[in-house]
Amino acid sequence: MKRLWRLLLWLFNRRFFGEFWLLWGNKLSNNFRQRNDGELTLRRRMDDQLCLERHGYKVFSQNDEDGIIAEIFSRIGVTNKVFVEFGVQNGLECNTHFLLHKGWNGLWIEGDAKSCASIRKLFSVPIESGRLKVVNAFIDKDNINGIIGGGGVNGEIDLLSIDIDGNDYWVWEAISCIQPRVVVIEYNAKFPPDFEWVMEYNKNHIWNGNDKHGASLKSLELLGQKSGYQLVGTNLNGVNAFFVKQDATGNLFAQPATAENLYNPQRWNIQYISGHPATEYVGT
Repeated sequence: MKRLWRLLLWLFNRRFFGEFWLLWGNKLSNNFRQRNDGELTLRRRMDDQLCLERHGYKVFSQNDEDGIIAEIFSRIGVTNKVFVEFGVQNGLECNTHFLLHKGWNGLWIEGDAKSCASIRKLFSVPIESGRLKVVNAFIDKDNINGIIGGGGVNGEIDLLSIDIDGNDYWVWEAISCIQPRVVVIEYNAKFPPDFEWVMEYNKNHIWNGNDKHGASLKSLELLGQKSGYQLVGTNLNGVNAFFVKQDATGNLFAQPATAENLYNPQRWNIQYISGHPATEYVGT
């Protein structure tokens, strides 16, 4: 009798829970597929030699920008190895720190006086040798050319990196004193790749951690086109977009060169760690 009861109970559980999990399993599977189309796209890009995501790594950048920047220049070559970057904080984690180790020269612009004081202490070696200049200034679209020119940089340079958490779009549009071959600029990945959005200009804007900052990738793509640049990729966790002068791109990068094709969503779960943390410049 006990065996018969156990058999009936087993059959009931198998039928009831089997149908339950079949129903909910299909529902969860459909939801999973809808949410992860971007991951399928990413897998495809990882297999494409022309896509930049597979080449990313961190040395001193916030995320994987160091590797992507290196890959871009391995394709288009370098000229004078000069950079300009603004929004570097104390310089230890930024897009051009590693370039100093590679023998580049450049200009950092930072609006916070304490951060600039830290830079001058932590990066005394390249500053004293004349390879790095530091300017303490709060940037807006009206003063940016004067600040860069006052820092001794003009004409063609290899890299411009923009990270001011607000008026990035407007400042890039205003720059005319330099002609960077490569531009790295943050985009607001909250907005889908086909959507145009730009934060209204406010010269006194300071980011407070909300979603009111920068511009969507599509808007930056269109600004780049107007300025003679091609969108060539974005980094894995959806923070920075990479642009190259159109006359240098050839067939070296993924096509089509659109936000729809090259967008990455914000992936907050990805954290980049590169050995022990930097506490000072350790190069020569």
